[in-house]
Amino acid sequence: MAISWIVQVAREPATRECIVLSCKVAAIAMPILAVSGVSLGYLLGRGRGRWLSLLDFLVTLPLVFPPIATGFLLLLALGRRSVLGIWLKQTLGVEMIFSFWGVVLAACIAGLPLIVKQVQAAVRRETLRLVETALVLGKSPLTIIFRVILPSLKTSIAIGLSLAFARSLGEVGVTLMLGGNIAGRTNTISLEVYNAVFTGEYDRAFVLVALLGFVSLVLILLTRHLARH
Repeated sequence: MAISWIVQVAREPATRECIVLSCKVAAIAMPILAVSGVSLGYLLGRGRGRWLSLLDFLVTLPLVFPPIATGFLLLLALGRRSVLGIWLKQTLGVEMIFSFWGVVLAACIAGLPLIVKQVQAAVRRETLRLVETALVLGKSPLTIIFRVILPSLKTSIAIGLSLAFARSLGEVGVTLMLGGNIAGRTNTISLEVYNAVFTGEYDRAFVLVALLGFVSLVLILLTRHLARH
């Protein structure tokens, strides 16, 4: 009885649309996070200096700065009347505010610090020593990247991506500011929980919360398994 009720609620258009949208956002955001997170994590892990400290501060800021405030600043920076917003529209034909790409950006901003910090710590702990050894042995840069750096970071990358995925899936503040919570276009699972509660549709809210809880549990078990091995 309970399973049939869950399936019935999950088949509702509003429920299905927000799940599909969140999957599309994740499909685009995760590769971006993998490339940018590993690159920034390696750069910050091996370097020192004033500019790298500033970059580290900017990357870490979304972890401690209120998401709604971060979203507001991005709204000002990427709005239709801002210099950057006008450039993106005229050059690339992309509007970030109240669009799908704004939701993708919100997911990337929310998840980026988690993968960067994982990779950064691993680089400082052991990867630099392996790179130095490979350089002494005369290995080429490409060999060092694909045979030394990436294999040594694979566990940290997997854990960081898992945490980033969970964080981006639960993001609300930045997504609300950039996406606007437009039904069928920018309302992710987390925003749809709010919408369902606001309209009194507690059954749909419960199903979506249960889905988020299940995904979170799987990711926690995955990260624990990776950390042990």
